[in-house]
Amino acid sequence: MGKFSGFLLASDFDGTLADSNGEISADVRDALHYFLSQGGMFTVCTGRTKQGFHKYAPDIVNAPVLLANGIMAYDYGKEKTVFCCGIEREDAMLVPALLGRFPSVCVELYSADFRSYAIRLNDRSRNHFLMQDICWNEIEDVREANTPFVKIMLSCGGKCAREVQRWLDGEIGKYDLKYIPSTGEYVEIIRKEADKGQGLLRLASLLGIDKRHVYAVGDGENDVDMLKAAAVGFVPENGSAAAVAVADVTVRGNDSGAVAHVIELLDAGSN
Repeated sequence: MGKFSGFLLASDFDGTLADSNGEISADVRDALHYFLSQGGMFTVCTGRTKQGFHKYAPDIVNAPVLLANGIMAYDYGKEKTVFCCGIEREDAMLVPALLGRFPSVCVELYSADFRSYAIRLNDRSRNHFLMQDICWNEIEDVREANTPFVKIMLSCGGKCAREVQRWLDGEIGKYDLKYIPSTGEYVEIIRKEADKGQGLLRLASLLGIDKRHVYAVGDGENDVDMLKAAAVGFVPENGSAAAVAVADVTVRGNDSGAVAHVIELLDAGSN
């Protein structure tokens, strides 16, 4: 029995576990090896889907990975989906209404069976798929795709993204869906009751981890629910204002070993 037995630590990937080059530094790896050797369980909680997450590392991750902002837990070691809270076909019918209203929008669909689709593919979405090394199928109607979807991404562009979000404010309540507010070129749609916090607590329950020993670290607005759900929420000093506002502890930035600093603090607190 190590000092971290019964602990679950979850980290966001981009901007938190990974440095600015998208890599996990040697000091962070060393800290995680120590954490695991002392009985701790570590997972990544990312907005990426399985199709777009290629950084699974069995030497530092020993719990199912939370994907698509906590909607799915996937056990890479067993190649098995642990749970999925996806968008069913009746709720995906928001898509035809949206496409009819916004002729320039491309819709990216990410299925729970790890297929990806595009309706009205544009250059932005093509580059998005290629950047993440994702294969996709071009379709004309959402009903051609396999459901459930772990998420729906709307490739809009700046001004159009704002218009789409205003339209969603009036329409999305008709469905069991919500969108993640964005100031960028993409708008993400997920199940209404799904978020990183719900996913983290569900995973902890399945693993038999007491909520008092569930810890999380993240830098973005989509990490807010996870930081609030954890017994202690950590934010790297490079974190967004929203994440900083809800976190309990600020740690070093992601280029200075944020997750290693979290483990140092947990180690000190467990003595």
